[in-house]
Amino acid sequence: MNKMTIGINLFSLRDQCKDSAGLRYTLARLGEIGYTAVQVSGMSLEPEEIAGLIKDSGLTCAATHMSWPQIRDNTEQVINIHKMYGCKHAAIGGLPQEYVQTASGIDRFAREILVPIQKLADAGISFSYHNHHHEFIKIGNKTWLEMLYERIGPKHLYAEIDTYWVQTGGGDPVQWIRKMAGRQPLLHVKDKAIAVGGDQRFAPVGSGNLDWPGILKAAEESGVEYVLVEQDEMYGCDPFEAVGASYKFLASMGLS
Repeated sequence: MNKMTIGINLFSLRDQCKDSAGLRYTLARLGEIGYTAVQVSGMSLEPEEIAGLIKDSGLTCAATHMSWPQIRDNTEQVINIHKMYGCKHAAIGGLPQEYVQTASGIDRFAREILVPIQKLADAGISFSYHNHHHEFIKIGNKTWLEMLYERIGPKHLYAEIDTYWVQTGGGDPVQWIRKMAGRQPLLHVKDKAIAVGGDQRFAPVGSGNLDWPGILKAAEESGVEYVLVEQDEMYGCDPFEAVGASYKFLASMGLS
């Protein structure tokens, strides 16, 4: 079986990482919790400073989130940043709206991806797409996300499935993870809870309503390398307690 590493997307703690002191403190706290890997996303610090602080913390950079225009138009710079981080997985958090509403948007992305993806591959860096729920818009009898991965094959585009957003879009996270077997180094694990009054909320992994035994079994069997905790909103809870609870649950399920 594939061994998966627990990491965390720093976007979850973006309010704590607004300056170098905050990032240093956050990385130290994450190490105390047990995390060994982070995904760099949602920070305004310079890459050189981020790289130095991650190195000093003893954690590793599992992956990044960058914008598609940045990767498309400044590929060499993106490669240099990943080398600085010691990171081999690049991802985008999504595409601008004009790409995700039509099949022509997929065709456009498929054309634009060819040159930068080859440069990234030559540098030993994978490229993944992270979904939200709006990619589950139907075009004919298929969702946009299905069409994306059919149009752009596994040699060019990997998947970073987000469990919460798949569920919100009406999909089955377990089925989607299995569908992306062999082309999914990164998985965003994000739980979904029903609050009093029926509101749907982000929640620490294991405290909501998603099928975590099924999700984690599918991830292990599908070749996922990093299981990345993400919680977009904390609703007034202590953020380190929330991400600590997620880590504790995943560790109890046999991950490390």
